[in-house]
Amino acid sequence: MRKCPSCGEEVIGRTDKKFCTHYCKSSYHYVKNKEDESNLFKKIDKQLRLNRRILKEYNKAGKATVRKEILIAEGFDPKYFTHYWKNNKGDVYLFCYEFGFLSVEEHLREKYVLVQWQDYMN
Repeated sequence: MRKCPSCGEEVIGRTDKKFCTHYCKSSYHYVKNKEDESNLFKKIDKQLRLNRRILKEYNKAGKATVRKEILIAEGFDPKYFTHYWKNNKGDVYLFCYEFGFLSVEEHLREKYVLVQWQDYMN
């Protein structure tokens, strides 16, 4: 006897049939997809929090310059940020909450200039 994975009722019909009704099939996949969506948000939030922690750790004085590969080795992913700020020169700083970074090239090395959000940036 086979049981429906959605409601637990007996499944009657073909031997490869998994659900007792179309409603149960739809409901089961809706719940499963909803869980997958929640995992996506959790993954993004986890990466944002990790980025923030790393930026905070390397930016104790309010402004610092760090080689890109050092932050990447710690797990930093520059594709995840919460907002951006553009200064008067046109440089775009990407922020993870209150800690930001700007990609620059210095002496043929990629580096990040790390900053902390200031009131004048509003």
